[in-house]
Amino acid sequence: MVLHKPEKVTVQKLFNLTGKVVAVTAVATTYAEVGAEVTILYRTTPTAPETAAAFTSKFGKQCRAYKADITVPAQISAAINQVVNDFGKLDVVVANAGNNGCEFQRSILHCSSCGKVFKCQGFGNVVFTASISATLVNTPQRQAAANHVLCKLLQYNASKAGVLQLAKSLVVEWVDFCRVNCVSPGYIQTQTMEYVSQEMLDKWRNQIQARRFASPYKLKGVYLFCTSDASSYMTGSNIGVDGEFALPWSPAVKINKKR
Repeated sequence: MVLHKPEKVTVQKLFNLTGKVVAVTAVATTYAEVGAEVTILYRTTPTAPETAAAFTSKFGKQCRAYKADITVPAQISAAINQVVNDFGKLDVVVANAGNNGCEFQRSILHCSSCGKVFKCQGFGNVVFTASISATLVNTPQRQAAANHVLCKLLQYNASKAGVLQLAKSLVVEWVDFCRVNCVSPGYIQTQTMEYVSQEMLDKWRNQIQARRFASPYKLKGVYLFCTSDASSYMTGSNIGVDGEFALPWSPAVKINKKR
């Protein structure tokens, strides 16, 4: 058994993604910033090619955008295969597109395509975006009934729970050649919140012990960790980033709003 001396395994080396090819459907900036060659898979975002070109110019790494409807098996498979042809390999897939009941289907198709590549290569890494909603029931909104007013969140919990269980199953089936982990955000200030009333936002905020929503950039560190060598012995984990939303607590607990 070979043991690595601590002084030879630096933090800079662990988190450096230079030479890695990362296929993502969002959070692309994170990986470009640390030296990865980024491929952006998109369906309806017209600015994706411009973003990829800007990454290439700014970071000096090859970055490309590939248009594909990830609900169509042939399209996602063709996109993944094209990435491998263009870059010579595929190290990481970050699957976090979608925010409705279709996401579970999209995740399965992602896995079907990248799994074949990873098995052939003998290595790979998948990071799913699940949610705190995969393991608890959000309130006060209704997310199981078809007639609730928050249509954008219809069946959200069920789809996220499906993603989480899919990841757990793949951990076992792909253990010989691929790591699989999940990131479960809490309430993040994304476009979804634009469809929600101020009254509902206030109720959500009051349920969070940190008493605030998170800016999207606060997720960058955990996604980087999951895809870097710093987490090379981690597979099958689900990391919550939720401002202590999912942690049982008493309303009487004193809140430190500056954290």
